[in-house]
Amino acid sequence: MPSVMIRKSDSGALIFYVAKKDMEETIATVETDTPESWGGEVELTDGSRWYIDPISPPPIFPTTLRFKRAE
Repeated sequence: MPSVMIRKSDSGALIFYVAKKDMEETIATVETDTPESWGGEVELTDGSRWYIDPISPPPIFPTTLRFKRAE
């Protein structure tokens, strides 16, 4: 379960960054993105999917979270 840094770009998109893999992608979709919780399955613009248990209340970005690859 790698540590992932998530930050907002200047345009407001969420950027998903894994330092150990030097991988940076834009988040395309988030399964749960409400004022009450954030998380679930996250799909990146490269088509890869990652998972984090929903967090309540939603995190404030930038933040570092532990994700696992979705199958």
